[in-house]
Amino acid sequence: MLGLILLSIFVLVVLSIIIFEVRNERKYQEKRRQKRQKKKNVNVEKVSTLKVSKPKVELAPKVPHKEVSKKTKKLPNCIYPLFTHVRLIEMGLSDEEANEFVHELIPQLEIQTPLIEEAFKKEDFHQMERLTHSIKGSATNLGTGGVSDLLVECNTYLKTGTDKDIAKVYLDSLKHYTKTLKDQYT
Repeated sequence: MLGLILLSIFVLVVLSIIIFEVRNERKYQEKRRQKRQKKKNVNVEKVSTLKVSKPKVELAPKVPHKEVSKKTKKLPNCIYPLFTHVRLIEMGLSDEEANEFVHELIPQLEIQTPLIEEAFKKEDFHQMERLTHSIKGSATNLGTGGVSDLLVECNTYLKTGTDKDIAKVYLDSLKHYTKTLKDQYT
């Protein structure tokens, strides 16, 4: 009888813990969703404000009456604060454990970046979007700033954007921020 009571109490405690954790996870996911939506709105505004100046009419050197238009576009500046793994610390990991997770992210970035570069050479923006999406999740789950913010912005752009110059800026920035992350965590 005493064993049955203890077993019942144990089951209730376990169920209470599970319910508590599920509620916390839902709250955390809702906050993440709101942050992402806010960032997405900001990033969409940044991308949608690409300025295309009025075409300038110039005479081509060999055909004097043919008009040539030049469009200028605003490229992303891709300036982000240093990557920080505070999110992992907030989830209850020690600094050492958080560093381990970041050290696992770095090889993922090093593997994916050449694949993204290959897709860029083929002008396969859909594949670039898929590849950046796959590592964006890992990076944003681990922390904010640096490569994480870059991947969010880049992936958001690649969902609809197909400008090779803009994609090149993101690709070069990915290489830079991967190196920065590597330097920061070694």
